[in-house]
Amino acid sequence: MPADRGESPIGDRPQAGRHAQREHAMADQTNNTHAFDYIVVGAGTAGCLLANRLSADPANRVLLIEAGGRDNYHWIHIPVGYLYCINNPRTDWRFRTEPDPGLNGRSLIYPRGKTLGGCSSINGMLYLRGQARDYDGWAELTGDDAWRWDNCLPDFMRHEDHYRLDEGGDADPDHYKFHGHGGEWRIEKQRLKWQVLADFATAAVEAGVPRTRDFNRGDNEGVDAFEVNQRSGWRWNASKAFLRGVEQRGNLTVWHSTQVLKLDFASGEGSEPRCCGVTVERAGKKVVTTARCEVVLSAGAIGSPQLLQLSGIGPTALLAEHAIPVVADLPGVGENLQDHLQIRSIYKVKGAKTLNTMANSLIGKAKIGLEYILKRSGPMSMAPSQLCIFTRSSKEYEHPNLEYHVQPLSLEAFGQPLHDFPAITASVCNLNPTSRGTVRIKSGNPRQAPAISPNYLSTEEDRQVAADSLRVTRHIASQPAFAKYDPEEFKPGVQYQSDEDLARLAGDIGTTIFHPVGTAKMGRDDDPMAVVDSHLRVRGVTGLRVVDASIMPTITSGNTNSPTLMIAEKAAGWILKSQ
Repeated sequence: MPADRGESPIGDRPQAGRHAQREHAMADQTNNTHAFDYIVVGAGTAGCLLANRLSADPANRVLLIEAGGRDNYHWIHIPVGYLYCINNPRTDWRFRTEPDPGLNGRSLIYPRGKTLGGCSSINGMLYLRGQARDYDGWAELTGDDAWRWDNCLPDFMRHEDHYRLDEGGDADPDHYKFHGHGGEWRIEKQRLKWQVLADFATAAVEAGVPRTRDFNRGDNEGVDAFEVNQRSGWRWNASKAFLRGVEQRGNLTVWHSTQVLKLDFASGEGSEPRCCGVTVERAGKKVVTTARCEVVLSAGAIGSPQLLQLSGIGPTALLAEHAIPVVADLPGVGENLQDHLQIRSIYKVKGAKTLNTMANSLIGKAKIGLEYILKRSGPMSMAPSQLCIFTRSSKEYEHPNLEYHVQPLSLEAFGQPLHDFPAITASVCNLNPTSRGTVRIKSGNPRQAPAISPNYLSTEEDRQVAADSLRVTRHIASQPAFAKYDPEEFKPGVQYQSDEDLARLAGDIGTTIFHPVGTAKMGRDDDPMAVVDSHLRVRGVTGLRVVDASIMPTITSGNTNSPTLMIAEKAAGWILKSQ
């Protein structure tokens, strides 16, 4: 099909010399049926890496399918453009949560990338792996030591290209033990600084938080600037990293603007059905595809459980409600939803340069634009957050259980104008929430968004951590290094002091930080809620894996994009070995 009908320039060209045993995989491309060895559903963070790795062997014919369009929208690539990509139908699925009791009945926008690169095209570009104990915990829950931190670290490093390891970089000797160079996934330092945030960092040190140079060595406690997935002031998304460098591969086909309608199954060996392909809608027509080896579902923590349920894999009662024939009764599909809820404290400041003061005039905006045009630096090169703090909500925690995203700006809510006074925002999230939510289809229509119910703050522990985290924010803001700004707590307000008041206010002002995981979790054979095994194979069927953030049994203690790449890296190795 021509490129303007939803096919990427990343070829559909036959390649000479393909192994003879694979040639039959192409033989039945008639009657609107297309055959491949591997089909990857979702060209997001995980899907782009998988397509790259699986197609590295010219004997593998690989199809990568994306519902969204090309990543040629200019705001994808300008870092501050996330403001124009989130809640934009060109780049975002525009999901919303169900009204949430923990948020006092509020419903939130729930961004998920809908374009080549997926969420890596609209996210905050922050490079964070979490804590070693996250992965050691996964190993315990699955009974598979492959998931231990020491065994995941090589998978993080395999695709990494860290700026400190560049020629002339400032890496210390230990940096080489934890970071890679020359891989596809570029990590750089930010290209701007804010004195008010530097002073807030010093205030955090005065409050007892140590300084760090690296959040990604397994113990992320400390304060420092975030490192970002950028290259020379441009966003570095998964499409750039893993697809554009392999355009010459004739065995890789990318279909964008293509909606997957369902997974297809045939009678398999023994009693288990086999996933034999997917049915899609392309250019207004239904197209059937087949996979000789495997179908890999990488549609994310919302899209993957939705597609499993639509295809007959999930809780029997839910499937029966929507008259969907049961292929495999897996009650865990769509359960175990976890997310990081950020609680935004806003402090008015005096005598400080903030984005509020810079961007609230035509002259200020012109200066910002000119700096980016000339230097690829300044506010247009900004990630959503600049300063990071990992610390504890109380002494009872042996590990950091809070993460701060600190920003030199303030606004009432995402998408609304900046305030007309100088201010900073210190957003704090509970890294290890005990609340669990759900993702459930509302009908058998693949184009209808599922019901997303995060159930934030539904446990007493989460409400207590929320209250305590606001007190930690106040403690940092009260330190001498920040006093020169005469900070005034604008939100939530110093009049709120009790646990009950602060937990209720957390529900009033809390918002998602866009880290949904866990809705197709991996686990042991005796875990009835485990959807996939430790090698990410879907239980009850053959020929099908899930490879994305939905397989996390517990959420990582940090941002989730980089761990998703690690998961895909590890899974690619398993898939290739199983050929």
